[in-house]
Amino acid sequence: MVLRCLTVLCFVLGVQPAFAHEFWISPERYQIAMGEDAVAHLRVGQEFKGPAFSYIDRQVTRFDLVQGETVAPVIARTGDNPAMDVTLDDEGLWIVVHETADSTLTYREWEKFEAFVAHKAFPGVLGDHAARGLPEAGFKESYRRFAKALIAVGDGAGQDRAVGLRTEIVALANPYTDDLSDGLPVQVLFEGAPRAQAQVELFAKAADGSVTVTLHQTDAEGRVSLPVKPGTEYLVDAVKMIPLEPEAETDPVWKSLWAALTFKTP
Repeated sequence: MVLRCLTVLCFVLGVQPAFAHEFWISPERYQIAMGEDAVAHLRVGQEFKGPAFSYIDRQVTRFDLVQGETVAPVIARTGDNPAMDVTLDDEGLWIVVHETADSTLTYREWEKFEAFVAHKAFPGVLGDHAARGLPEAGFKESYRRFAKALIAVGDGAGQDRAVGLRTEIVALANPYTDDLSDGLPVQVLFEGAPRAQAQVELFAKAADGSVTVTLHQTDAEGRVSLPVKPGTEYLVDAVKMIPLEPEAETDPVWKSLWAALTFKTP
């Protein structure tokens, strides 16, 4: 078990945002009855496809269940896979919250950094990199993931809310109870404030497993309405890049903050 956990940890640490790998919470069922177990995996991959990884305690900063104003920690041990398996007795909308610890990667090719910046639409980053006199190879980036998932218990009534993550995506309607014919409105936050003109990626997985990806942009209030269909699993993703001032030559010079939200329409 120890060897297996170390192997998984090394793999997770090696997954690099330079290749746009998303991280998300993947419940086995998004709608359950009261008193049933809520089982969820932690996944890393591309285009809403990726393996489930074991829970690694030292790679986790926060793992909570939120309903209304109630916040309770998810009890998990290193090696658990699925990472979450808890009984939910209270009816309503539950928010699963997971924040990773920091990880670091090294860019050895400028083209990969360029591709990542272009893919995630970070205006000014390349110009700022050059203006700061940073090298085009051998520099480091730190990254941290902030993931949420919405699970409906019983009637699923309730509302998503900001849960205090440094960056997060908040659903402004309930995907299990509200009319989504005009889309699902969401808001992207950074340090509690709306992120204006932020790129949002929407991954939609149909019943047959096929995935489509569309790009959207928030307005001045950090809001955007996302087109959704019935019976579809969704991953909403938004990434923020911030500069870091290194104290040593080997310190990271950039930090990416990844926000994710998953849910499944009935």
